[in-house]
Amino acid sequence: MSDFDNSNNSMLSVYLFETTEMLAQLDDILLNAESAGALTEENINEIFRIMHTIKGSSAMMEFNIIASVSHKLEDLFFVIRDNGLSQEHFENLFDLVLRVSDFLKEEVEKIQTEQPLCEENDTLVNEILEFLNLLKGGSAEAPANKSGAETAPVSENLNSDEKPDEASENSASDEPSETVSASEDTYFLHAQFTEGCQMENIRAYMLVSKLNGIGKVLQTNPVQLDGNTEAADTIIERGFFCQLSTDKSRDEIIATAKASPCVANVNFADSLGIKGAAPAKEVEEKAPEAVAESEPAETAVTAEKPTASKPASAPAGSGVHKQNLINVDLDKLVALNDLVGEIVISESMVSGSPDLEGLHLENFEKAASQLRKLTNELQDISMSLRMVSIAPTFQKMKRIVRDMGKKLDKDVELLLMGETTEVDKTIVDSIADPLMHVVRNSMDHGIEDRAERAKTDKNPTAQIILSAQNLGGDIIIACTDDGRGLNAEKLLEKGRERGVLTKPENEYTEKEIFNLLMAPGFSTKDKVTEYSGRGVGMDVVKKNIEKIGGSVTIESTFGAGMTVYFKIPLTLAIIESMDCRIGNHIYTIPISNIRESFKPSADQPFSDPSGHEMIMIRGACYPIIRVGEMFHLKDCVKNIEDGILMLVDTGDKLACLFVDELIGKHQVVVKPMPQFITELIGRDIGISGCTIMGDGSISLILDVPNILSNY
Repeated sequence: MSDFDNSNNSMLSVYLFETTEMLAQLDDILLNAESAGALTEENINEIFRIMHTIKGSSAMMEFNIIASVSHKLEDLFFVIRDNGLSQEHFENLFDLVLRVSDFLKEEVEKIQTEQPLCEENDTLVNEILEFLNLLKGGSAEAPANKSGAETAPVSENLNSDEKPDEASENSASDEPSETVSASEDTYFLHAQFTEGCQMENIRAYMLVSKLNGIGKVLQTNPVQLDGNTEAADTIIERGFFCQLSTDKSRDEIIATAKASPCVANVNFADSLGIKGAAPAKEVEEKAPEAVAESEPAETAVTAEKPTASKPASAPAGSGVHKQNLINVDLDKLVALNDLVGEIVISESMVSGSPDLEGLHLENFEKAASQLRKLTNELQDISMSLRMVSIAPTFQKMKRIVRDMGKKLDKDVELLLMGETTEVDKTIVDSIADPLMHVVRNSMDHGIEDRAERAKTDKNPTAQIILSAQNLGGDIIIACTDDGRGLNAEKLLEKGRERGVLTKPENEYTEKEIFNLLMAPGFSTKDKVTEYSGRGVGMDVVKKNIEKIGGSVTIESTFGAGMTVYFKIPLTLAIIESMDCRIGNHIYTIPISNIRESFKPSADQPFSDPSGHEMIMIRGACYPIIRVGEMFHLKDCVKNIEDGILMLVDTGDKLACLFVDELIGKHQVVVKPMPQFITELIGRDIGISGCTIMGDGSISLILDVPNILSNY
């Protein structure tokens, strides 16, 4: 792949990341504002800046439909910013903007999956124009579409049919095109980009788009940015200069500029050229008092005769509040963790080498101990790099609750607890869909409608609580509602009708009855609706959670509500495990699945009517699974009193695994099974992966949920 292709891929990745983040931020602003019942001036300005940035970057990437729709919504909020929003249009505005957000998300997803984008969306654009006309005091008919020329907030705005390079020239012309407001000041900025970031001219264009969100960029040096590869060389050599007119403070200008991708440093300069630019060190080291003294009173500035910018000085605290976050490709973190895992294994192989047995090497043992300490720290740090907050996943549920509440005519409040909990990035990606299914299930099945709820003494506004907390090496995610709860008798009746019962009804415990919800094809709905009734949902939740080594538990009190618990490992790369011997082989069992282990006596086991071996522990009966016989191993222990029983739990099932002996507990680096092996013997064989032991041998990791489900 050429450097040009690599640069394009890099820019596309930045675009997708930024646009996705901004659309999520847009939803969050709207939902919070709707909940508060007011759209503040800050909300309006922030939405305007978001749409302005999406419009500019989309036009730059030539995603015209995204740029066009974003432009229309930007025009709408420009009018709202100037004229305000009446209460009669309040609710309709939120519905419209959320539809626009959904459309933009769909188009961004098409880019990610390399599908063709829509060429136009006249329906949505006309809705925006009709609403715009209403705000201006007209009728609810869309005015003639002039690409938003009437309401364009600044001359830099891109029309839907405007080419990116033309827009760049317009926004970076030699002469200012408009008069600067008397309340605004003019600044010259000198920006430098991260070394080796590539396509510096495009990054400068993105910086201009960011700055236009807080003011107006009058001139730039170099003048033409988009499509000008020579500009990139100039920027690398001298940096990028621009003239900005804004009423924002120096702090806000610096913060906005540094929020643009790959901006390494931004300073105030004396002009558009390299001469007279304030040295970075001098700017950074000025005391806050000096800044205050050097700032002149605001003066009227005109475009025809721009005044010299304010003396170069750093915003207060700029030497302290530096940007300490960077975006890293997840594949690189995965490769790093794999490498660290190999280092940990190599350290164990060196320290536990059979050649050292019986030798007393004091210096070697000290060095080995220090190496083990450092590798453990390296392992912890590399794992922490993959940890991300679960908050964005929780925040997405607000939109689901809001939309379903409107369509189902239910008044529901979503409460979030423990959303700052951090989980492995791969885990977060895996729980988004299961969590969505559970929330939808609570909204559709659990929460009563307004009329039914009014007959009870419950609060008219129902509640759904999403919570997350760390518990040892696991994270517990709970979704609780205060709805009608589960009716065990009705569930058994539905189970009988759908043929999912596997034993006599009187033998089912309450927990087993609740677990019928997760049986394939099971649904309590009599009619198929937009949200449920097809028997698909909770069974998918269970399968997806078990794929990442987790379990699902349901608790409920009829008439009071229901809670669904996800118990999930914090990471899939390294697990706490117990090594056990079966015959001549060593197997690994995740600690998260083990409840207890004990040595049975010969008279404890008994057989059920079907001939299955069982054992009673504290009044409860559990099946005994002889792992050696299941894997057809030779030389394994046969007599029950000579081995060890391990009571294992998968959330909805418990059983005792019979092994020869326990070896010890430690952390292991999980390795996936080679693809040719899984293709040869299948995936449902009770093995989830493997790990390399300290002596270089391979230990297979038992897939406890799979073993119990196939028993």
